[in-house]
Amino acid sequence: MTLTKNRWLIALSAIAIHLSIGASYAYSVYKKPLIETMGWSETNVTLAFTIMMALAGFTAAAFGRFVEKWGPRKSALIAALLFGLGQVGSGVAVLLDSSIAFLLTYGLLSGLGLGIGYISPVSTLVKWFPDRRGLATGMAVLGFGAGALITAPVAANLIITTSISTTFFILGTCYFFVMILGASYIAPPKEGWIPESMKQGIAVAGQKKVKEDLRQLTAQEAVRTKHFWMLWTMMLINTSAGIMMISVASPMAQDVVGLSAAAAATMVGIMGIFNGGGRLGWATASDYIGRYNIFIIFFIIQIIAFAVLPNTTNALLFQALILLVVSCYGGGFSNLPAFIGDLFGTKQLGAIHGYLLTTWSLGGIIGPMLVNQIRSSTGSYIPVFYVFLGLISVACVISIMLRIDIKKYQENSKMKKAA
Repeated sequence: MTLTKNRWLIALSAIAIHLSIGASYAYSVYKKPLIETMGWSETNVTLAFTIMMALAGFTAAAFGRFVEKWGPRKSALIAALLFGLGQVGSGVAVLLDSSIAFLLTYGLLSGLGLGIGYISPVSTLVKWFPDRRGLATGMAVLGFGAGALITAPVAANLIITTSISTTFFILGTCYFFVMILGASYIAPPKEGWIPESMKQGIAVAGQKKVKEDLRQLTAQEAVRTKHFWMLWTMMLINTSAGIMMISVASPMAQDVVGLSAAAAATMVGIMGIFNGGGRLGWATASDYIGRYNIFIIFFIIQIIAFAVLPNTTNALLFQALILLVVSCYGGGFSNLPAFIGDLFGTKQLGAIHGYLLTTWSLGGIIGPMLVNQIRSSTGSYIPVFYVFLGLISVACVISIMLRIDIKKYQENSKMKKAA
């Protein structure tokens, strides 16, 4: 049955799931109404989002094996149920005027659904697109980034025309049904399946065969390799830098180069476009120039950015560099699943992806914590750039070492096969 499925519809199904859970990034729309209308403390309102984001990464790690065992459809159905209940339950919490119930619904239930929903379709997409892994995962993760762009104006309008609780009821129900639709079609291909274009390419004399994965490992085998921990460290630093920039972009731009509040708000909106566009653009480019080369480019760009940022007074240059850093942040997430497939194969890609997504949760803690600590102790954002310049430089060295080691591993494998 899976052979009759259209892989582009599989990709559309993955996008539908990621669009729904990506709505979580529009949470800022709810913050002010919850504080002003409900009278809840800013701490509690912010905590709900923090719980959801922290749970997302760790849930992806904890349930990665579940996704591999039960398949993308069951996993996505469970994600739809949890995320939908979390959002609708948030409306109930508002009606009950219970900030604790809101933490349990929006924070806990939605966080669990977000983590499982994020990884459910990705390993399946990699298997359906062995010839264009970067493009495939880029499309799905672009959906995640675009979710907030669609949800934010819709939610803001609903809050004004109806109420906060009704907004959660309407959107939560919509997320549930969209995710169910995506889950109903998604399925892995038959073992050993390859697209017709690849078959034709292999049959044509002189045409290169799509490169093989470095090896096929289980999740337990993968975490015992140095390649896993090199990639984990690279992702942690890249994620920390990106989330740091996203968390303080507006006040930082106003403080460092004197941007107006309105101009800074416009920049934040454009950052969303670069975050989403970077996910698709960098992932597509990786199909042609290699995943390890893309990561090296990420870190070279950010080294230049963090070296120039503290020394520029030009507002346009400052904003351009911030947008580049954010595009690298988004590109890291879209390149990760394809890179995992290249290094460790697709045997347990979902589980390995889950383990590496712990960097998402940790980066969400480390990035904002570092910038806030440095800013409060020095009274300036300038030292922040130098701290991240050092961290990105370490990541760049690791990425170059990883590239060299992969090349050596490939050469050794060729020699063993020849022998």
